[in-house]
Amino acid sequence: MANVNINIRMDADLKRQFEAFCADMGMTMTAAFNIFARKTVREYRIPFEISGHVPNAETVEAIREVRRMKNDLNIGKTYSDVDLMMKELLADVQH
Repeated sequence: MANVNINIRMDADLKRQFEAFCADMGMTMTAAFNIFARKTVREYRIPFEISGHVPNAETVEAIREVRRMKNDLNIGKTYSDVDLMMKELLADVQH
């Protein structure tokens, strides 16, 4: 099977870091991209999770704290009806 060249645009710093990673793994960037392409085609999916921005440690701790408060203190009423929620919130303000 004939090989073809492809061009990929990438941030220069990311390229440097990726080259260093590949060298540490004992492979070239070409080998790494070929591994990715083969696995993607074989499984017919991106072979790893793609997600949004990972929150920093402070944000993660704040999320945990809110979850603990909701679970431990049984606070944080939820609503499925916005009108009911507003009625109850406004009633609390008026008292």
